[in-house]
Order: sequence, then structure tokens, then C-alpha cells
Amino acid sequence: MRYWLPPILWMGLIFWFSTDTFSGSHTGSVLEMVLRAIGVSVEPVVLARVHFLIRKTAHLAAYAILGLLLFRAFRSGNVQRWRLKWAVSAFLIAAAYAFLDEYHQSLTQERTASLADSVLDMVGSLGALVWIRISSLTRSVRGPTT
Repeated sequence: MRYWLPPILWMGLIFWFSTDTFSGSHTGSVLEMVLRAIGVSVEPVVLARVHFLIRKTAHLAAYAILGLLLFRAFRSGNVQRWRLKWAVSAFLIAAAYAFLDEYHQSLTQERTASLADSVLDMVGSLGALVWIRISSLTRSVRGPTT
């Protein structure tokens, strides 16, 4: 459970982010309120673009974290830094969850399902797994740190 609890909890958090509470209309008004509080005034078109970028970046980040947590769970304390099997398994679970997440959003009142968001989620997960691989390769070239 030590290795699997974090990704399970993170998936629960992603599920919560997929509710109407975090719909674009709700998060957009929060962004606008924050900008006003710090004295920044932006045109509605600029605000909409910034809001869009923040939301899409959140997709990448949430699933990058999920990919990392799933890889860690599959690794389960193994001293070996990398196995393709762990990365593929982590990616497949993250990808499946991305599709389930979008399906969940289709069942809410204020959200819609988007294949593009699922692809973005998968890119976030894949990016994190590639980063782990590159990191493991550079560590093996440098040798163990003391």
C-alpha cells in the first residue's frame, strides 16, 4: 500500500478536479478575482487566453504527476532505476484514467468530454516517464552519487 496509495489518492484528486466545482466558469471567476486583488486589470480576451493556458497546463501537470506516482508504484522500492515494463504499465493506466476522466466529465452539468484533453493528459504522463528514463540514463553515466 505504501507505493500504491499515492497514485490512488492522486487519481481521487483528479476525479474531484473533474467535477462541476472546477468547471471553466468557476475557475475563470476565481482567476479574475485573484488578478483584481493584486491590482491587475486585463481585457476579457486576454483573461480567456490565460485561463485556457492555465487549465491546459493543469492537465499536463496532473497527469505528469500521475505518471510519476504510477511508475514509483510499479517500481515498489526496487533498486533498479528503470524498466520499460514499469513505464508502459504506468502510461497505460494513466491513459485509461484520462479517458475515464473525460467520460466522468461528460456526466456532469457544466463540463464536457474532450478527446484533446485526454491526449494532453497522456502527453503529460508520457513526458514524465521520458524524464524518468533520461534521468536514469544520466545517473548511470555519472555513476552513483556519494
